[in-house]
Amino acid sequence: MKAIPSLPAARVSLGRSNLSVSPVCLGTMTFGEQVGQDEAHAILDRALAAGVNFIDTAEMYAVPARAETCGATESIIGEWFARRPGARQQVVLATKVAGPSRNMAWIRDGASDLKPEHIVAACEASLKRLQTDVIDLYQIHWPNRNAPAFGALYFDPAKETENSTIEAQLRAMETLVRDGKVRHVGLSNETPWGVMAFLREAERHGLPRVETVQNPYALTSRAVDNGLDEVLWREQVSLLAYSPLAFGALTGKYDGPGLDADQPELGRLARFESMRLQRWARGEAVSVAAKYNALARAHGLTPTQLALAFCYRNWRVASTIIGVTSVAQLDECLAAWPVTLSDELNQAIDALRWQHRDPAQ
Repeated sequence: MKAIPSLPAARVSLGRSNLSVSPVCLGTMTFGEQVGQDEAHAILDRALAAGVNFIDTAEMYAVPARAETCGATESIIGEWFARRPGARQQVVLATKVAGPSRNMAWIRDGASDLKPEHIVAACEASLKRLQTDVIDLYQIHWPNRNAPAFGALYFDPAKETENSTIEAQLRAMETLVRDGKVRHVGLSNETPWGVMAFLREAERHGLPRVETVQNPYALTSRAVDNGLDEVLWREQVSLLAYSPLAFGALTGKYDGPGLDADQPELGRLARFESMRLQRWARGEAVSVAAKYNALARAHGLTPTQLALAFCYRNWRVASTIIGVTSVAQLDECLAAWPVTLSDELNQAIDALRWQHRDPAQ
């Protein structure tokens, strides 16, 4: 068998918590759609053997979201725990409660408000699917309020609605922490205002403090650098960077053929129509990704190596979440760990960003 790429033994502390994780996290949203259970378990085995001790999932996975596969990813992971005695004790497990409905009527009947009782019930359902007694990091998947996310560029006051308050959300988290079902809490797809509001309410009322923010961070999507990075650094909240390969656009696979629906073997942006409606598939996002891919090749790197090294070596990032559909893809991502970027290459990266900004934001 091919040698397993390995990560350094050093761990990263998340926020001010006692959670100690590998600098690479295994994202699992493909499990249950593109990846069947047997292959998913092989990927999990390989990741653990390579030194990855951090697994991230969500109640709404697999992706693309469908009623038929909602919760499937957590169930696959739970079955892995059941079949691998001792594995649960070796990993830091993160999952997420979905925010207000984004056209997913199968989650809480499409509720437009994430209420405290929803958070508690969702956590208990995740615990059952994951076949565990506790979730190490429980995250709110997207804001329970009017806020720009998932490619929306602007805040629009006209879209304001009444939703459960941040204090109410944190009190639900407090219940879960008190009952021993959750160890620490985090956010995802959050804004600088949102992070500060959660921190303020936690301090004001003695509620659980958010330790992490899971946001997109990639060569073509660097909104984190526009102020959120200062918030996270000053407040000691850790960034979990997701989609570092821009849904495959930063691997080079779409440079030539583009997102031709007749070539689904290329990846999810080509395979699933719903994925082609997302920010990663915008025409400018794919074309600018090709420029970064060309930059990588010009410097003797693969596009994947450049994209991952950009995150792996970035002071802003605590752990980079990689999503794969095979053991071979996992090995490729882990093998990029030793890659470093020269000052010249980093300057070229910033020059491209200055010219094109963040087309997949």
